[in-house]
Amino acid sequence: MKFYVTTPIYYVNDQPHIGHAYTSLAADVLARYYRMRGMHVMFLTGTDEHGQKVADAAASRSLSPKEHADSMMENFHDLTLKLNLTNDAFIRTTDDAHKQVVQKLMQQLWDKGEIVRRTYSGWYCTPCERFWTEKDLHEGNCPECSRPVEQIEEDNYFFLMSRYASRLEQHIVDNPEFILPETRRNEVLGFLRSQPLMDLCISRPKKRLDWGVPLPFDEDYVTYVWFDALINYYSGSQYLAPEIFRLAACDMDEGADAVLTGEGGLSPQDDGGRDDGGTTDKTDDSDVKGSLAPSGVGGESHQLEGGPAPWPADVHLIGKDILTTHAVYWITMLMALGLPLPKMIFAHGWWTIEGQKMSKSLGNVVDPAYVVDKYGNDAFRFFLFREVPFGLDGDYSEASLVARINSDLANDFGNLASRTLKMAQSYFSGEVPKPGAELTDDEHELKAIAEGLPHRVEGVMRVLKFQRALEEIWRLLARANKYLDEQAPWKLAKDEASAERLGTVMYNTLEALRVLALHLHPIMPDATQKLWQALGLEGDLDTLDLFTNAAWGVLKPGTKLHKLENLFPRIDTKKIDTKKKKDNKGRQEKKKVQENNTEQQKDDGLINIKDFAKVELKTGKVLAAERVEGSLKLIRMQVDTGQPEQLRQIVAGIGKAYAPDDLVGKTVVVVVNLKPAKLM
Repeated sequence: MKFYVTTPIYYVNDQPHIGHAYTSLAADVLARYYRMRGMHVMFLTGTDEHGQKVADAAASRSLSPKEHADSMMENFHDLTLKLNLTNDAFIRTTDDAHKQVVQKLMQQLWDKGEIVRRTYSGWYCTPCERFWTEKDLHEGNCPECSRPVEQIEEDNYFFLMSRYASRLEQHIVDNPEFILPETRRNEVLGFLRSQPLMDLCISRPKKRLDWGVPLPFDEDYVTYVWFDALINYYSGSQYLAPEIFRLAACDMDEGADAVLTGEGGLSPQDDGGRDDGGTTDKTDDSDVKGSLAPSGVGGESHQLEGGPAPWPADVHLIGKDILTTHAVYWITMLMALGLPLPKMIFAHGWWTIEGQKMSKSLGNVVDPAYVVDKYGNDAFRFFLFREVPFGLDGDYSEASLVARINSDLANDFGNLASRTLKMAQSYFSGEVPKPGAELTDDEHELKAIAEGLPHRVEGVMRVLKFQRALEEIWRLLARANKYLDEQAPWKLAKDEASAERLGTVMYNTLEALRVLALHLHPIMPDATQKLWQALGLEGDLDTLDLFTNAAWGVLKPGTKLHKLENLFPRIDTKKIDTKKKKDNKGRQEKKKVQENNTEQQKDDGLINIKDFAKVELKTGKVLAAERVEGSLKLIRMQVDTGQPEQLRQIVAGIGKAYAPDDLVGKTVVVVVNLKPAKLM
């Protein structure tokens, strides 16, 4: 059995934030869980490194696009280490092997008449790298980012996506768990039913953009960034597969061809010819259904020497903002190629920050590395999956994180582990005691909850209900805590006649901790491994079979226990409250100063010609921009005005209107004779 899970490949110009961490950690939880279920697992993540914005950002740094990508991808690669991810591979769209697969698949589509050349006229948004029709525009601007668009008419290549509208809709209807949660499934069905599915522009002329994968059938064009990026899920499963997925034929020069022409692949269409007419008419998918081999869930996978192939993906994890791209573009591409479809696309929600949308302009982007350094990786992971059902939007605040740590982790889990091991050390010389033969109703209940836990967790993990899985695990944890309190081993220890009963109570509580460590490991790998070792048990939890080891009574009497440090110390909430009050006070003081300045300047707002004559204006190009720490409004820029002096450093209160990345490369007007001022 195999399990292949992917995250989106993250845009290399971005800085990692809580949203990136959320998707990656969800994939890691699944990867760890299914490894413990004995499956061959592949977990793929990586970076998307082509496109106009990458080229522009590189130019602003006087670097080649590849040099820029090399430096920026480290942010995301470092995040995998910070979050203790167990990804088997990190793919980059600039990998030669990936580009080779992209070109082979593009050639296959071209040869089969799935791609045509047309003249296209539309409105182009450079930041989003997307064309829009007139009706799409919002007040004349890009409907996605609200920035200005440019009207462009040019020849481009189109994927005949419209052919697959009916087939895609039917597949979604026939497979209720293909897109989850259900609200996202309904969203895609609504999209397909509300308007005709159009063909997809998949190229950009090199004269406008040369940073991309060249089209194999026209050297004057590169592949549109999304078309290139989506193929990573397939290409990575081929050339980056772990050792357990050894390919029988691993020569990348033959790999794509072998896949696409092998058993279960796409047979040549009856008409066989290319459509070079440049028509813009939609093509009904009814004329191609008969020529396509079945490629849905459960389709044939590649036979590998060491086991089943990773492809198709079992779960594509994505944010809800890129649902259409994956559920429509990617799936129709696979249908056209005759490749098996992924079994599930799961689109999770967004995180707001203390009730506000996370935004660079608001300065409230949560850095996952900061949170992990301050509160620990396990606490961060637990909070994300305990706080809100996976799939819905959630709200992050430091206060709510600390509350979870103190109540669920320190009080419930950490306290049970700490006091149980301390009592076992004290009452039984640091060894697991032998339980008595007779069990009470309380022991039977505790055992029953533990024995049913693997199947209950499996049922909800299958549909990515992480919060429900934790609720099931917490049932056992709560019962173990209650059991310990009810049995009061500290009282039993005072009566020699109760020695056997004391051993039974301590054994059952230790055994409950062992079962808890197994089930919590995918979500809290560090703490559970420490607990496992403190229980005197050997092995890496990642490598143990969950169902086999979760059987009740596996813990052997006489096993030597070890000291356990406090897994989750309580956090003083007063310190958090004090810091928050200081932050609020600082914001209020700044607001007062701004209001006072406004009052002092209340006049007719006009200056005379003499005042204006003093102002020296020059244009300059923004070479670098960054947010001023501690301010939501201020952005510090390095601006080249063409003067012989050094670059000018300028601070402007435009942080709520612009993100720093958006300013790089812009031409601005500078008052070059403004008196320098020291801020903050």
